[in-house]
Amino acid sequence: MAQESDLTLMFASFQKYLDSEREIREKIREAVNDLEDTAREVLTLLQSIHQVENHQRVPEICEKAKGYFSKIKEQYANIASKVPDNQFYRFHDHWRFVTQRLSFLAAFLFYLQHHGLICYEDTAEMLGLKVDRKCGFHLDLEDFLMGLLQMATELTRLAVNSVTAGNYQEPLLIKKSVTQLDAGFRLLNLKNDSLRKRYDALKYDLKKIEEIVYDLSIRGLSNKTEDQ
Repeated sequence: MAQESDLTLMFASFQKYLDSEREIREKIREAVNDLEDTAREVLTLLQSIHQVENHQRVPEICEKAKGYFSKIKEQYANIASKVPDNQFYRFHDHWRFVTQRLSFLAAFLFYLQHHGLICYEDTAEMLGLKVDRKCGFHLDLEDFLMGLLQMATELTRLAVNSVTAGNYQEPLLIKKSVTQLDAGFRLLNLKNDSLRKRYDALKYDLKKIEEIVYDLSIRGLSNKTEDQ
């Protein structure tokens, strides 16, 4: 049976551990808050392309958004410096959602510039993260996949607004990319509940895009450009 002095020492060590844990989490939270602020700025900037008056400014807006990613890399490096070695997933919940959002923003930016789907490695490069979990602070694969699914919803919105702006080719390009994305996800056996639910939303996104493209086709607009 432990003596009273032993119990005191034992619980004192527990308190020391809890204080250390709390301090680490607080430092991580502060660093993540800075990253979240930057993510909101990029989101606001990229979503401005949905405004009809900004339709011709997409390249300019993309270049401006791209400039934020050097800052994002620095902010991730700051977070990584506060995470103890080999404890990535112990604290992962702190930056999980902002990483999903930034993966979405990187994918959306890539689509706007190249009309294609970004790969896992290029997303990690844009964020300044590793792809190999053995290397420590890395881009979690499920966070990347969630970002791609969020992008599909944003592309659906873009398809609608492109028609309003008179750009009848954009929905066709969007349909191609989202169809490819859907085909890729069909190959996965999703165990993660949130990923599976988000993938269900992708099916509805694709259906809506197909309806937009079909409507353009029967109206004879699918071969017209915004300048015609």
